[in-house]
Amino acid sequence: MTATSDASLKQTLYRFAARDPLNKLYYTTLNKGQSTKEAIPDAAVQLLNENDPFATILENISETLTTVFTDEQTLLKSLPHLFQLEQKPIIINIDLSLQDYSIVSAIKDLNIVTLVSNDGSSTIAHAQLASNIALQRQIPVFHFINYSIIDKSGEIIPDFQEIEQSQERTEDKNDDEEEEEISLEQYLTEQKIQSFDLLAQGSSPSVAIVNLSHYSKDIASALPNTASLIDVKIYRPWNIQELLQLIAPSVSKIVVIQGSYKDTSTTGSQSLDPFLLDFFSDFQKLVERNIDQVILTKVGELPFDAIPDSLDIIINNAHKENPDQNLYIGKPYHEQIQNKEYIDLIHSSVKNVLKLEEAYLKVLRQLFSSNLQILNEYSNDTVNCNTPEYGFGYYLRQDETHEQLINLVKSSLDVSLFAGVSNSSALVENLSKWLKFNESLDSQQVEEANVIAHDIFETLLANKSNDTIAKFLSVASTEVAFSFKSHWLVGSDAWSYDLGNSGVHNVLSSKKNINMLLIDSEPYTAKNKIAHKKNVGLYAMNYHNVYVASVAVYSSYTQLLTAMIEANKFNGPSLILAYLPYSEESNTPLDVLKETKVAVESGYWPLYRYDPSKEDEDDETHGFTLDSSVIKKELQDFLDRENKLTLLIKKYPIVADNIKNSASDTITRNQDARNKAALDELLDGLSGPPLHIYYSSDGSNSINLATRLCKRAVARGLKATVLSMEQVIIDELPGEENVIFFTSTAGQGEFPQDGKSFWDELKASTIDLAGLNVSVFGLGDSKYWPRKEDARYYNKPSKDLAAKLEVLGANFIVPLGLGDDQDADGFQEGYQAWEPKLWEALGVDNVDVPDEPRPWNNEDMKLNSDFLRGTIVEGLNDESTLAIHPYDQQLTKFHGCYMQDDRDIRDIRKAQGLEPLFSFMSRVRLPGGKATPEQWLALDKIASEVGNGTMKISTRATFQLHGILKKDLKHAIRGMNSTLMDTLAACGDVNRNVVVTALPTNAKVFNQVSQMGTDISEYFLPKTTAYHEIWLQGTDERDDDPNWPEIFENRKEGPTKKKTLVSGNALVDVEPIYSNVYLPRKFKVNIAVPPYNDVDVFSIDLGLIAIVNPDTQIIEGYNLYAGGGMGSTHNNTKTYPRTGSDFGFVKPEDVIPAIQAVMIMQRDNGDRQDRKHARLKYTIDDIGVPQFKAMVEEEWGKKFEPSRPYEQFISNHDYFGWAKDETGLNHYTCFIENGRVVDTPELPQKTGLVKIAKLLQKNKSGHFRLTATQHVLISDIEDKDLDEVKKILKQYKLDITELSGIRIASSSCVGLPTCGLAMAESERYLPVLIDEIEEVLEEFGLRHDSIVMRMTGCPNGCSRPWLAEIALIGKAPHTYNLMLGGGYYGQRLNKLYRASVKDDDVIGILKPLFKRWALEREEGEHFGDFVVRVGIIKPTLEGKYFHDDIAEDAY
Repeated sequence: MTATSDASLKQTLYRFAARDPLNKLYYTTLNKGQSTKEAIPDAAVQLLNENDPFATILENISETLTTVFTDEQTLLKSLPHLFQLEQKPIIINIDLSLQDYSIVSAIKDLNIVTLVSNDGSSTIAHAQLASNIALQRQIPVFHFINYSIIDKSGEIIPDFQEIEQSQERTEDKNDDEEEEEISLEQYLTEQKIQSFDLLAQGSSPSVAIVNLSHYSKDIASALPNTASLIDVKIYRPWNIQELLQLIAPSVSKIVVIQGSYKDTSTTGSQSLDPFLLDFFSDFQKLVERNIDQVILTKVGELPFDAIPDSLDIIINNAHKENPDQNLYIGKPYHEQIQNKEYIDLIHSSVKNVLKLEEAYLKVLRQLFSSNLQILNEYSNDTVNCNTPEYGFGYYLRQDETHEQLINLVKSSLDVSLFAGVSNSSALVENLSKWLKFNESLDSQQVEEANVIAHDIFETLLANKSNDTIAKFLSVASTEVAFSFKSHWLVGSDAWSYDLGNSGVHNVLSSKKNINMLLIDSEPYTAKNKIAHKKNVGLYAMNYHNVYVASVAVYSSYTQLLTAMIEANKFNGPSLILAYLPYSEESNTPLDVLKETKVAVESGYWPLYRYDPSKEDEDDETHGFTLDSSVIKKELQDFLDRENKLTLLIKKYPIVADNIKNSASDTITRNQDARNKAALDELLDGLSGPPLHIYYSSDGSNSINLATRLCKRAVARGLKATVLSMEQVIIDELPGEENVIFFTSTAGQGEFPQDGKSFWDELKASTIDLAGLNVSVFGLGDSKYWPRKEDARYYNKPSKDLAAKLEVLGANFIVPLGLGDDQDADGFQEGYQAWEPKLWEALGVDNVDVPDEPRPWNNEDMKLNSDFLRGTIVEGLNDESTLAIHPYDQQLTKFHGCYMQDDRDIRDIRKAQGLEPLFSFMSRVRLPGGKATPEQWLALDKIASEVGNGTMKISTRATFQLHGILKKDLKHAIRGMNSTLMDTLAACGDVNRNVVVTALPTNAKVFNQVSQMGTDISEYFLPKTTAYHEIWLQGTDERDDDPNWPEIFENRKEGPTKKKTLVSGNALVDVEPIYSNVYLPRKFKVNIAVPPYNDVDVFSIDLGLIAIVNPDTQIIEGYNLYAGGGMGSTHNNTKTYPRTGSDFGFVKPEDVIPAIQAVMIMQRDNGDRQDRKHARLKYTIDDIGVPQFKAMVEEEWGKKFEPSRPYEQFISNHDYFGWAKDETGLNHYTCFIENGRVVDTPELPQKTGLVKIAKLLQKNKSGHFRLTATQHVLISDIEDKDLDEVKKILKQYKLDITELSGIRIASSSCVGLPTCGLAMAESERYLPVLIDEIEEVLEEFGLRHDSIVMRMTGCPNGCSRPWLAEIALIGKAPHTYNLMLGGGYYGQRLNKLYRASVKDDDVIGILKPLFKRWALEREEGEHFGDFVVRVGIIKPTLEGKYFHDDIAEDAY
């Protein structure tokens, strides 16, 4: 007998089942993330034990063969479905994990073929037999297998091939026999397959042991002479005749041994076991064989050395005159099962799921608080309390009691009935009110109604002796019966599998005022595996008297709130379908968020609300409101039937667009092919050969090269086209003659997004490309992954593509070309050598071609922009795309706007044939970070109406609004300006937002630095009138107030409104400081007030440290630091972060002239050729600090004074909670994690801050200050208003001050999904990581020790990570560079500790470092200083040495 591989028995069975491509495979698990050592076939569908898996299986059962792997508990729970398996070819493999064989006989009445396997050989033979029976006879088969016992035995598992050959020989013998339908028993007999196996027999047996347990071999080895042992192999069909033939004539007693995980002998039960019924079904045959006793003995866990004694007990019991009919031998398994890992897994899975689902439950609790009643909570002790049937039944009982009370109250509104009750008139009055509330109750009255209900019940309890009151208490003994609740059933999508017979149907058809929340957890990415679920939303809407909503908390929190409120108000059944997709119970909210966005954007999970009470109203929605723009076809068909689709399209034109554009990938690609053919036709006039150029790019370099090559090819007479790789049609490649591929390198040697589908298809293809001329040029960075073992990632896509093309027979007319960012000219160095070879190979190298114009760079764009106008207006008016021209994308930055797209949904939009969801981030210029309540409310309104519903507080202490569509951008900017905020110079190559320290404890000093920040910002504001002309000039029909234009015109500061009159009476734009090319790169100014360095004064182009007179609190001047900057590029040693250099002291009146001199030196000497080398820090290092300082002084006309001493900085983070300044005003610093102002179920902070703003507005005092570490101060609160403010802070979770030291000092950039530069998660991931770090710090007693930790999605450094004690810099998805050793108060750069760290490995790396810090640190020593002192990391003493002294093991 040959053996299988080292695979487990279950894996062997999986492989066997997967051999048949028509075999549908299913396996059930406790939870989605349950690990298994078996390699499960890709085609197998995972189902959850608790989600009624057999309902799914029956919905999708194959007509050829279906195979299921499950366990005995799941099978037993699915008993109602098993009756439907008749005449269905299905094999169900049941794991006897509990060692309880009673399940085998418990389902005997189903009369389904039942096989039992306790060893490897039997399992393999039975698996083959089950397959033959199910396929040939089209009937179901149960196969019970004891995997754990077999795997522990170490038995060599026979190979299926040998079994199959043996079977084939059997079949060959019967080939010539006439085929006719025979019984299953005949079939088994003809195949010589035995139902029972005589394993051992003594010399004079009187007792026959029929074994249905896993102890057959152990019993056989210890069997006494007075017994025989028969093992059950096939339990159904039951063949007692075969069994009796194996029993020796001397036997008069039969003992059935059945494995059981639980001892039932103590119950005193004498019920007849189903297995015994099989023996007594033909009692006459037993009599004929002189069998006078058949008894059942159950066995639990038996050690091998206990088997002989156990057999003695069993046999002796059989010979007793009155044997124990309920004998149990061994230790019950269930006592140990309580401690088994899988039981813990059940509970942990439930808890993890509940933790995810808590998002919805928290919203319910926030909305309805004490008035909420969840009828089927998990924590309830009642068995099966989480089913809809139980919850609905519980509600009906309550409702019945409530109705009895109503009738009783109606007959008891007579004071005389309450004799002896004090205030009986008040009681009757309350009962009357209670009755009216039952007739009509507005949601606003619930609190009042429940107060009355409480008073009534208290009065009743105090007067029990009254006869009428006694009647009340006999009906309702608790206050619940009197109270008014919002009743909810909360469950999973499993409730909707069999709608016609489910509790859901009962609720929906009841017309009762009850709400259901069904949480659907199936991710969009798993949607194609099974198609079993009914659309319960459409099912419910067909009733026309049920409120229905489809919501997703991680897509639209506002829509969720609206739906829950509407459902609660609706008088009748309500159903809310809530999306919560997760593939494993350990998934984080971030995982759920990403899945949700894809599902909603694709239309897989549309957001809508249906209120049938509005159908007949004069309402344009006719009861149906669509809250997302894409709907799936079945919903579209329903709306069409209900005549609602026309109304929807009229109200939401984008719906029509999405329905129209919902073509499949194939259709889209065919359209691309036709477009391509049309282009080829246009090029037919050219005489040269065709040249097809395809690119794959994660930035712009690959696109630019491909486009430039195309232009050059056309100039040489070639018929050239350029397209993305995603538009390649593989089948047409052989006929394209000449093809060039350009590809960048993404992640760890991966194809960029727009090349992945092409590469996947080509990789799997065997197409013949022998007639195709090709070449490939790749762009990469040889030092991006600096470890030797990672060298393979360099230009991997281009190398892989070239190798595959060669395998397919393509002819390389030019060898593979590689561009390396590390070369002196970057990738251009390799490209310049590669391109001439291409022209030579194509025979056009000697063609006389006119000089090609130099490609435009940012400097050309600025120079030719007409002072930042470009074609922005034309781009805004172009309705054919959500985007604007690439040149205008650079220019709009000067106007405070970045074009972005939602990268979470790029793929799904691409699959729909849609362009990326382009939108704009608009950043406010807010010098000093100070905002009025009116400004806060205006921004909140804009964010909610035309943004993504959130506000971002940036690391430059200002607001960013994300997700503004192009059509809404002008309206948004006008809205900001209506409250005297503008976005001019918030981005771009100019002086950007000026940041000052928040300083809540010193009003006098804060006012001075705040004014200085404002003065600097206004002075260096660009003077172009383009901003006013494009965004503000004239009226606009979308203005909220017709007075907006007047506000814009009357504003004294801010954007310039009128051009300058020059000689010749010409009106022109003039930039006296910047000139028409502005600065080479951005310029930033920060102002710090010691001892607080919350602005990171050393991190930017120009830092000012205020020198304050301690006696007068007057700022005497500032120490000026120049040349800081955080931008860098991974592994490019020509780029680095830098801290500012000390230039000296300047008086307040000299600050602006000194900054202007620095700026002019940068304007005239900065690098305008290489933007990576264009910041002030490189200019200073290239020239040298002394020389640059001298040049500044010459331009300024003054000398810097020596720097003055100042109080030592103590930190660079905020301090949370209340503070009082010297004027008696109060200030509260709110913790806003990573600056994202948003409402979540846990933290409804956005709403809370709106409430605060309205309160400040009402009180006409107070304002907001934003900090450079992304938090919010509520400032200038008078003592009389404190209580009101504190109440709101508490209600909306803004009063959180008990935070860990590392969370307080953490900060993150935006990162994914909106930042186009992000390589990894940051803002969304950092809180998750800090949760894990806090557990480690707690372990070492470090929870309250402050550690500055920052994270960015790329190396550009927006959250100033290079100064943090711990920093994670995104490098690729889930991959970061780990930096250590920054100065605690921002005075020292950190250094690379570990490169390319996977996010799962971060904790493992940091934990031993934290332990050392806890044990070895000196008094008051910060973490960053510690790792430097003990030699874990070398200090970075100057920016240009940032890449030096990195340990070898860092890579």
